[in-house]
Amino acid sequence: MNLEELYEKALKLIPLDVDEGATLYESAPVEELMFVANKLRQVHNPGNITGWMIDRNVNITNVCFSQCSFCNFCRKKGSDDAYVTSLDDYKRKVDELYLLGGDQLLLQGGMNPGLDLNFYLDLFRNLKKLYPALKLHALGPPEVVYLSKKEHMQYSEVLSLLINAGLDSLPGAGAEILSDRVRKIVSPGKASTDEWLAVMREAHKLNLPTSATMMYGHVETVRLRDLQTEKPENHFGFITFIPWPFQDEGTVLLKEHGVRSSYNGPDYIRMIAISRILLNNIRNIQASILTVGKEIGMLSLHAGANDLGSIMIEENVVSAAGSNNRFTAIEMQSIIKEAGFIPGRRNQKYEAFYPPAP
Repeated sequence: MNLEELYEKALKLIPLDVDEGATLYESAPVEELMFVANKLRQVHNPGNITGWMIDRNVNITNVCFSQCSFCNFCRKKGSDDAYVTSLDDYKRKVDELYLLGGDQLLLQGGMNPGLDLNFYLDLFRNLKKLYPALKLHALGPPEVVYLSKKEHMQYSEVLSLLINAGLDSLPGAGAEILSDRVRKIVSPGKASTDEWLAVMREAHKLNLPTSATMMYGHVETVRLRDLQTEKPENHFGFITFIPWPFQDEGTVLLKEHGVRSSYNGPDYIRMIAISRILLNNIRNIQASILTVGKEIGMLSLHAGANDLGSIMIEENVVSAAGSNNRFTAIEMQSIIKEAGFIPGRRNQKYEAFYPPAP
């Protein structure tokens, strides 16, 4: 295929098919992909603002029956260090979050057989009662699938109850790679590809903002684009896409299967650019500075990304697998400025930019 023709097609926002995307990923020079993706960033997000935010990732529980082979964080039921976060712990963590200028909790954790839907409904209601302005970016499609099966309810029913209890947005967690062949290896206990997509389809009908993540390195993006075309007009749908590389330190994938992360900087830049080019109906592309670090994060902003995510006051899963990239609010803004952009502190819905943090 002629690369120039593919670039021209992409710049006209004409969807590329799988073969065309694969050709770009495998054959196009990374500097050309960066150039095209940067132009497309300006189409979707005119100007020079790069988004960032302050939130805190609190794990509801570390007990999970899924036992994904890339996760060092989860524990089996009955483990000595198994836990469920208490309300008092939430109060302490939220108070710290507020002191640091944040207003959102990313609530995730394992699929704990001991926790039912009422547990999550009570948790969300209690947190909203204590902190009415708190935003809950919580759970994910695998948890919704699990709770639906446990309660013998439809996805839409579970999602509606969670929204009424205080859920503000749904993370795209648990996607890993939307290929059942791969999922059977890395996360056999989680929702299938079709189940993950079905939950997101129902969330979009309910106008619940969602994100989509992709852990790679052990290009699946077209199925997300197709689902985005189905969302009702003026509904949020997928508000952002976040690719992040597999962190291998101490994981079952490494210890038992010898699978090391294939991540490298140029490859991540290529992935960011391809994501911007192929996902022509998802406005925001977020670089995972938590997993790739400052320098690659900065380069990503010139390769189609328009957001660096959160300073992530607390994070347990990828850090347990070797990631140690953590930044303060001041450092995050400095990184964005050093890359040549204007820091714009945002909310989870990408609706508005707050004044700069102190």
